[in-house]
Amino acid sequence: MWGDKKMKEKYIDEISKEIEKDIFNFNKEEDLIDIISQIFKSLSDPTRIKIIYALMNGPLCVSDIAILLGMSQSSISHQLALLRSQSLIKVKRKGRRAYYSLDDEHVLCIFKDGLEHAKHRL
Repeated sequence: MWGDKKMKEKYIDEISKEIEKDIFNFNKEEDLIDIISQIFKSLSDPTRIKIIYALMNGPLCVSDIAILLGMSQSSISHQLALLRSQSLIKVKRKGRRAYYSLDDEHVLCIFKDGLEHAKHRL
């Protein structure tokens, strides 16, 4: 079957048309593409990457994150607000404290995949 050149070309053309249709349809999804772009922009800052990494282990308050990262609480709060605006993290209040955690498993998967990819490049 694969020895026949015409069979190979036909098979590749069929895949190409499917891929072409898929890409064409994806390109129409401007709102979705914009959201994906915003997610990756939010993850493009080293401090926010460190915050996500810290939150992989469970909820933390601003003061704990500030101590762990050696930064001021105000700078951490600013970064947390940006992450929260993109629904990458969520907040739960207990009394006077606010505890931040990853929004859901998708955020964890995105981060872990990025981490593994980066480790392969080292």
